Amino acid sequence: MRIGIDAGGTFTDFVVLDQKGRLSTFKLRSDPRDPAAVILAGIQQALAGAKPTAVDIVHGSTVATNALLERKGARTAFLTTAGFEDLLTIGRQNRGDLYRLSPRPRACLVPPELSFGIAERQFADGTVEQAPNPAAIRKLARQLKAEGVESIAISFLHAYRDGTHERVVQEALGDGFYVSASHDICPEFREYERSSTTAINAYVGPLMDRYLGRLAELSPYPVSIMQSNGGIITAAEARRQAVRTILSGPAGGVVGALAIARQAGFPRVLAFDMGGTSTDVSLCDGQAAETTEAEVDGMPVRVPMLDIHTVGAGGGSIARIDEGGLLRVGPQSAGADPGPACYGTGTLPTVTDAHVVLGRMNALLGGTMPLDRARSERALATLGMDPIKAAQGVIRVANANMLRAIRAVSIERGHDPRDYALLAFGGGGGLHACEMAEDLGITTVIVPDQAGVLSAYGMLAADQLRDYAQGVLGSTDLEAVFSQLAGQAEDSGKLERYADLRYLGQSYELTVPWKSQSSAHRAFEQLHERLYGYRMTTGIEVVTLRVRSRVKTKPWRTSTAEPLSGIGPQILSSYGSTTLVPTGWRYTRDTFGNLILTR
Repeated sequence: MRIGIDAGGTFTDFVVLDQKGRLSTFKLRSDPRDPAAVILAGIQQALAGAKPTAVDIVHGSTVATNALLERKGARTAFLTTAGFEDLLTIGRQNRGDLYRLSPRPRACLVPPELSFGIAERQFADGTVEQAPNPAAIRKLARQLKAEGVESIAISFLHAYRDGTHERVVQEALGDGFYVSASHDICPEFREYERSSTTAINAYVGPLMDRYLGRLAELSPYPVSIMQSNGGIITAAEARRQAVRTILSGPAGGVVGALAIARQAGFPRVLAFDMGGTSTDVSLCDGQAAETTEAEVDGMPVRVPMLDIHTVGAGGGSIARIDEGGLLRVGPQSAGADPGPACYGTGTLPTVTDAHVVLGRMNALLGGTMPLDRARSERALATLGMDPIKAAQGVIRVANANMLRAIRAVSIERGHDPRDYALLAFGGGGGLHACEMAEDLGITTVIVPDQAGVLSAYGMLAADQLRDYAQGVLGSTDLEAVFSQLAGQAEDSGKLERYADLRYLGQSYELTVPWKSQSSAHRAFEQLHERLYGYRMTTGIEVVTLRVRSRVKTKPWRTSTAEPLSGIGPQILSSYGSTTLVPTGWRYTRDTFGNLILTR
């Protein structure tokens, strides 16, 4: 038996593949106060008395994400090379708000009083000028314990080439701290990005460690964790490298979307995931787009991640009138508790309430959760207009917010959305997809059979992935580094080679596959010309080498569905999602149960 679990802000989704290859799904209301309890309850419901010989559980967790965004992580100290104590505060000195007279201070997880310079210096070529003093580190450890520090991030200037000094400090610190070292978390050059990634891991790691520790203690079967790169790792690895799970849930959605797109015969899709709290969009041109230059809440995260753009627009997004009299929707969300007004506990108007007032839905979860329309009307009336007009306005504003996200991953990066199908999922994706497709000039919309739980579905479809990287700027024996990285792989997966390349004098790199140095150079020049419109005659340098270990997940056969077709206007409801087919659109259902809507 295999179980995929996606813990969202409003619902926690479960997809179960039983011993006979049958797929079933269900949802439970999320509990932000105790997400592990919901996971465990869902596992018991999935088992339903069955006693399989083995169960694979893959979980997409929001624990690290929420801790980072809500600033509820551990009290963290930062240890770095003496003279670089202000590294996290200074950053790259870029101004996010160029014309703002009072710019907002840089987001920093570690307060200045907990940033410490360590007397050590090792140069990029490995030459040691000064080694750290273990006695001084032990004294500092006692001071940090007295100040209530729970977690420590270590990032020395050239640790990406040699982590010896960081390991000396780790050993001297002793037990009692959750310790993250940059040579283990992000062994790449650029000290600010490497330090930021390490600090984030230290900040969210203790919470993830406790959460997964409790799951391991109470779950009857081992739980694997979805990474931000679209692959899965063990819970033990996620406890040590929590930063790799920052986009855990959305990554599952992209993997699921790509699997459905290939199944339906549309490999080029814009994945559009509208959940209860946010909307995640990603462009898939035959494969999911990846990046190693992501930022989360203004802080660099330098681990491989799927390229996902997120906006605060979901079914629970709260509508309000701002100080200037304009209608706004989100980013604040009613979440799971109290939830939209129609759930019976909330009082504020949300996007879901707008759909209820417009008659597009009257129940959730296959009719088992009725919605209170009168309560939705009262909530929307607080916006100072007729509830119907208010609902129409809320939908239009929500669509505008989500359209900006789609344009950010397509038009703004040189891709014409008209060349893609819009694959809509999440509880609310099908309600908005056709209207947004019309604005984008898209003529085909796909709504999967598992639309309401596609992120959990994607977790069952994901491969095991482990990424290893090493900064090599100035190195000549690249094959030796590749061999070293391959030796770190702890599984029997197929090894894939990549490299970050740039023209001499450039500040940023492009990642290309590596079969040989000449083939990588050709791939880099072709990619550079496609992205920027030109090639250069200057030399090319290798900045970082990467090895990915991949263990393929065994596919399963999806049961065939009965044909279905029709034209709009029409509303099609399923257990986890609702699809609006407007006038001028027609739909068919393929043999896999996916709705294909065409304009």
